[in-house]
Amino acid sequence: MIEVRHAGPNDGHVLGEIHAAAWEVAYAPFFEPEFAARAVQSRRTRWHERIADGRGTILLAVVDDRPLALSVFLPSETRHGLAEICSFYSHPDGWGSGVAAALMTGTLRRLREDGFARVHLWTLRDTPQSRRFYTKCGFTETGAARAFDFGDGNALDQVEYERAC
Repeated sequence: MIEVRHAGPNDGHVLGEIHAAAWEVAYAPFFEPEFAARAVQSRRTRWHERIADGRGTILLAVVDDRPLALSVFLPSETRHGLAEICSFYSHPDGWGSGVAAALMTGTLRRLREDGFARVHLWTLRDTPQSRRFYTKCGFTETGAARAFDFGDGNALDQVEYERAC
């Protein structure tokens, strides 16, 4: 049974572990080892503050009492009237289990409940696993691309996806 719920004030640690583990596998190979190690550690510790600032809706997918995936969405700052999924991560222990698909279903449901008709997101061009996942979830590429610097001074290419909620 997969439960999708709102993240609460005591979920900072589990959010950080999900984010760090997923980021380390999917993103760290794009960076120098020292930068990647600092970035992974940063992802472990930033979530208490993100919860406290109240910006965006943070959802958790839980399997057998273990949180394994997270999503964060908010009104888009660049696409008027759309929502943006600005974080969507699944712990590698949950890959292939259906937890990410269940979380996406829950995220889209909540977006509809919040009055959004469409949603967009950005993902790295060179992460075929995430791109396949978003396509399976009904997202299509918009054709938009951008360079994004994660803080090491080397911008990576991202592509935009969009779908109806």
